[in-house]
Amino acid sequence: MITKTIADELNSLEYHGRGIMIGKSADGKKAVTAYFIMGRSENSRNRVFVEDGEGIRTQAFDPSKMVDPHLIIYAPVRVLGNKTIVTNGDQTDTIYELMDKQMTFEQALRTREFEDDAPNFTPRISGIIHLDGGEMNYAMSILKSADGDGSSCQRYTYAYSDPICGKAKFIHTYNAAGNPLPSFEGEPKTVELPDVSIDELTDLIWTNLNEDNKVSLFVRYIDIETGKYESRIVNKNK
Repeated sequence: MITKTIADELNSLEYHGRGIMIGKSADGKKAVTAYFIMGRSENSRNRVFVEDGEGIRTQAFDPSKMVDPHLIIYAPVRVLGNKTIVTNGDQTDTIYELMDKQMTFEQALRTREFEDDAPNFTPRISGIIHLDGGEMNYAMSILKSADGDGSSCQRYTYAYSDPICGKAKFIHTYNAAGNPLPSFEGEPKTVELPDVSIDELTDLIWTNLNEDNKVSLFVRYIDIETGKYESRIVNKNK
């Protein structure tokens, strides 16, 4: 599989939609995840990320301009014990609640499908990081319509054991601009994780997201041995 730099990948499209990156730092000591949202409508752009316990949630930047919170307001990141869940919708809560009842990541997502925003049928993308005994593994998922047909849901899960240092997998909602927007296709992409600080990585991702469409970014480094983490949030709306 082709490995791209983060800059090259993010500059390859004007509109990725929403995106999740998960990987292991170059020094092998940190689990790294990033989640960003982009928007084209005023409603989509009228958002910010805010901290919420060990995770984050979206909220309206200007509540008076919020037209429809459906599919817009949710918790993208939640922590369940030694697991960090990252998604582009309220399936974060589904995964959290059902895994807390001993279901698997994949089983939890079988209860959900793509978003009900015809004609786009935006995919639901999800990721989970699991740390145990100084080891890291993770999985990513996409729930998408069958070639734009909203009557059929296709479910794909990708699991990564003993991930390679300095690499991340990247999945996003849309494959290109269009009307309707075409869904992401294929396996999650591979991107290089440079040997940089969390602030430098945050700046790298934010700088290379399309200036007109980017809305918010979350980045977290998690110590694989201890589970301690540090996070950064960047919002275009201030």
